[in-house]
Amino acid sequence: MHNVCLLNDSFPPLIDGVANTVVNYARVLKSNGYGVSVVTPENAKADDSAFDYPVIRYPGLDMSKQIGYVVGQPFSPSTLKRLETMDLELIHSHCPAVSNMISVEMRALLDIPIVLTYHTKFDIEIKKALKNPVLAKGVIKMLVNSVSMCDELWVVSRGAGESLKDLGYKGDYLVMNNGVDMKRHRSDEALVKDVTAGYDLPDGIPVFLFVGRLEWYKGIRIILDALAALRSQNLDFRMVFVGKGMEEDAIKAYVKELRLEDKCFFTGPVYDRERLAAWYTRGDLFLFPSTFDTNGLVVREAAACSLGSVIIKDSCASEGITDGVDGLMIEENAASLAVCLTRMIEHPEAMKRIGQAASDNIYLSWDDAIKTAMDRYEVVIDNYKKGLYPKHNKPMDELFAFSGKIFGL
Repeated sequence: MHNVCLLNDSFPPLIDGVANTVVNYARVLKSNGYGVSVVTPENAKADDSAFDYPVIRYPGLDMSKQIGYVVGQPFSPSTLKRLETMDLELIHSHCPAVSNMISVEMRALLDIPIVLTYHTKFDIEIKKALKNPVLAKGVIKMLVNSVSMCDELWVVSRGAGESLKDLGYKGDYLVMNNGVDMKRHRSDEALVKDVTAGYDLPDGIPVFLFVGRLEWYKGIRIILDALAALRSQNLDFRMVFVGKGMEEDAIKAYVKELRLEDKCFFTGPVYDRERLAAWYTRGDLFLFPSTFDTNGLVVREAAACSLGSVIIKDSCASEGITDGVDGLMIEENAASLAVCLTRMIEHPEAMKRIGQAASDNIYLSWDDAIKTAMDRYEVVIDNYKKGLYPKHNKPMDELFAFSGKIFGL
């Protein structure tokens, strides 16, 4: 078995989808006999004693109040010195920002290959964070250049790969699906009652569910406008939002504006996986009208609990799903969602059928997903030893020169 180093800009106690991915990669690799280490920024709240593998933290600046993350310092001699002693055979970066910059330094030092998994449409995040379009364009070009420095690029969906090519990436990519850490099961009725106590969720009234960041780009306006249309038809329903986000207050204000306060409930984030599974079990349909997400792990989590999803046609989340069989496809607008939900309210048995098919057809565990990745690790290491990947001479100098051209430095 091989010795693999995983890198990401987020890791517990900071939890997001990619941090969860890294935790599961480490768990499954370790259980299969691999040597595993994780490299991530320092976090004052971190307690890494719970992990049975080294977590190597490098200096970072806490920007959690501004952007929700700790921004790492990529040039840490002490970190590289420690990594040099660990007999690593492969670097697997999960972020094209600071983590990938460190990965490039490690490759130059250790002469081992880099796999980069591209999880998120970072260009959308960058444009949102940087109001200056010229600056945003420059940072996106730097991101694409960073991605191009890896030896093999993995993407979590074909749509993610094509999105990256639209930004200027010229290389190849391999689709490597992510799994979910939620076991295929429906929660015990007693737990469901405990978790949902205090919310007005009458039996026989359909419950729609959303899990994720409360941000407009997740398609939440489409959801709320569709629900308003249902109410205008005197159709009864309940809507539960699980999560938090920078635009939560604005979303709640819009709920009030649409007079949906008696139909919509906000639970806040639910970090306990069993309690989250209870929400998936209580739901009748999962609403995910997002074109931002590259994979939509929450759709697979819902499937683990036999909950079918409504997704945007031709979105990344729709890959591998058959409309009307194990999911429901809509156009990216509220009218299309309203028509879909009206049909489901009138035919509740269809929601159960689609949910069961989702569990049977689209569920993928992390154990199965990472076993596929492990097989590919073997190929990457062998290809690198044979010199089949392009050489990157003085890669960090290339990056700095590139960024200097962009910003006129």
